[in-house]
This record gives sequence, C-alpha cells and structure tokens, in this order.
Amino acid sequence: MAAADRRVVVTGASAISPLGHDWPTIHAHLRSLHNAVQPMPQWDIYAGLNTKLAAPALDYTLPPNYNRKTTRSMGKVAIMSVRATEVALQQAGLLDHPVLRSGMAGVAYGSSSGSHEATGEFGRMLHELTTDGISATTYLKMMSHTAPVNIGVFFGLSGRVYTTSSACTSGSQGVGAAYEAIRSGKQTVMVAGGAEQLDATAAAVFDTLFATSTRNDAPQSTPSPFDAGRDGLVLGEGACTLILEDMEHALARGADILAEVVGYGTNSDGQHVTQPSAGTMAQAMRLALQDAGLDAAKIDYVNAHGTATDHGDIAESQATAQVFGSRVPISSLKSYVGHMLGACGAFEAWLSIEMMREGWFAPTLNLTALDPRCAELDYIRGEGRTLQAEYVMSNNFAFGGINTSLVFRRWHA
Repeated sequence: MAAADRRVVVTGASAISPLGHDWPTIHAHLRSLHNAVQPMPQWDIYAGLNTKLAAPALDYTLPPNYNRKTTRSMGKVAIMSVRATEVALQQAGLLDHPVLRSGMAGVAYGSSSGSHEATGEFGRMLHELTTDGISATTYLKMMSHTAPVNIGVFFGLSGRVYTTSSACTSGSQGVGAAYEAIRSGKQTVMVAGGAEQLDATAAAVFDTLFATSTRNDAPQSTPSPFDAGRDGLVLGEGACTLILEDMEHALARGADILAEVVGYGTNSDGQHVTQPSAGTMAQAMRLALQDAGLDAAKIDYVNAHGTATDHGDIAESQATAQVFGSRVPISSLKSYVGHMLGACGAFEAWLSIEMMREGWFAPTLNLTALDPRCAELDYIRGEGRTLQAEYVMSNNFAFGGINTSLVFRRWHA
C-alpha cells in the first residue's frame, strides 16, 4: 500500500433480500438451513419458459417520505436501492451528515438493467406503434443508471457517480470502485452496491442458455452449487448497500466499523461472452491478494459465486484451487437466495463480513455429492462452520468474462 493511500472501512450496510432486510433476520434464516426459493405460478403464462422457480425479495414497508413526488423517477430497482441505502446510512450515522453534500460523498452502484415494466412500454411502442404508456419518467425507471442516480438525488450526494452495470458483478464492481475512490483520496464516503428486480424476462435470458433449474416441483432442493446433480441457477431479487468511508473520517466521528476493505481485483477473460475461464478467474483473486498485500494462506474463508451452472461451478472451483489449493473453507450463499444478479456481489460481500463478525459461516445447501469435475476444496456443508476468521474473500463472475474479487479484514477496535 502506497504512503498516500487511505484506508477504507465499512460503516453501514443494509439490504432488501429474500432472507430479510437486517442481519439478525438474515442470520436466523441462514441458521434454519432452508432456502428462500419458491414456485412462480405467475410465470405459467409464458410459453416456452422452462424454469418456474425464483427467490423474490420479502415484502418491505416504505416510510412516508417515499411519496409520489420523491419516487416519481423510480421503478422497483431504484426504490429498493434507495431504501437499502437509507437504512445503511442510518446505521453508519451519516444520514444527515454534512459530508453527503460536500462533494466528497459519491455513489458506485449498478444493476443489469432498470425496471422491466418501463422497458416494456418502449417494447410496446415498437410493436404497436404507439407511445401510449410512455411518460416523462418512463426512461428514468428503465435506464441502466437508475439506481445510482436516484440514490444521489434522494440523499443530495454531490460527489462522483459510477454506474457499475455489469450483470452479476454489478454489486461487487460497485464496492470495488467505491473502495478505490476513497483509497485514492478522491472521495471520503461512498454509497456502494447493486440491485435487481425479479422478472420473467431475466429468467428467459438464462433459460435460453439451458442454465436454469427446472426442479419446479422441488424448490427446496435447488439450486445446488457444486453438486453432481445440479441442474442450473434460480433467480433471486433485491438490493444491497454498503457504506464505505475513509477510516480516519470514520474514527474521528466515532463511527462503528463493521470491517476494513483491504483488497480488490477485477479483470476480464477476453475470450467468450458466456463461457467462463478458470485462468483469469484465478488471476482476479491474485490481484485482490496483491492489492491487500496478503499471501493466499491468510484468507480464512472464500464466499463463492457458486451459481449451480454446469460450466461456471467447475471453472470457479478450479480457479479457487489454483490460488488456494484444497485448504480454504468455501460456500455459496446462492444456495439460499438464488442469483440476485446485480445485487449478489454486494449482498454476498455484506454477509461475508457479518459471518466473519459472527464467527459462523453458512454452508452450501443441497451439496450432497460433489461433482467430480469440480476441484477438491474445503466445502462447508451441513450445519455450517464455527470459524474465527481474520480475512475473508468474496468472488463474483459475470457475462462478458468480468471477474471480481474483494478482500475484507476483521475490524479490531
């Protein structure tokens, strides 16, 4: 770490998720060893759609300040993002702090896309040749930067805005970009994360690639990352926000610190849009370790991307083994919540931090017989594992061959 680099800490976090919206609720759900996957009979109307499973976000209540005026530019993607951010800022003690409007507080946030209902109105225009249904706010709800822009406007943030719209790495690239902005001294506080709205069109994307689970009558049995009998991913939904802050600024105001961000690596395969590459996945992890100044042996737990797709799990496990050998404890939270797409990187990073603080790490559900094509790793199964970790790594891999790896350190007050 160069002398000029600032240290970066996490001072707040919150989510809208299939497991709940706060850590005590989510922790209890993880301990129950039951996933949040459920049948989606409302998808029966779509001819040709094979998967009828998903993990929707649990219901949430919006405070009175979410009125027609303040939410007119928001679809569900933006609303979930703003609400998760509001709670995270409250936890960080920054909700009304002057730093938010100082030009030194920014946003790094993303989703695969905006809200699908708004996109559908433009599709209707192309097919029916009418602008009926399109209003002055329709585009604002569907645009790829709907989450970061609406967060910035709602909270008056006047710093830099990064739109990390990169499918499954949207959230993790958001956290990584925020970390780099603060570390370099360009910003003091960053709102970081990602979001995704559940919709049948997103299911169709993976359905056409034969990458979705079709165990429609057995939702508790799927997804099953790394298992020999896995049959594909299940979509999830939600938003997750982490508040990243310059450590000196956080300490000066007496903030409670959840963890320190110490490493970030990102790269691309440069080979194929949908087929993963173990070599560059491994290199992303090495880049994060290099950034953190750590040997691989220092990492006590790896949170896997673990989507339960055929090629993805094999490549990821082999990449992890290239870096860590067979010793590192690893599990996939997607076995609980499905694939939250743009939200997964931030959500899984947050839960990795909280599990490190808790001293207990959730298992991969439905992993009963390891696929022999997957590398031998220390897969956490069964009841989870009690583990005192000093460093955890959270990995995500996206369409386009985009790879990310984040490293967090336990905070010692």
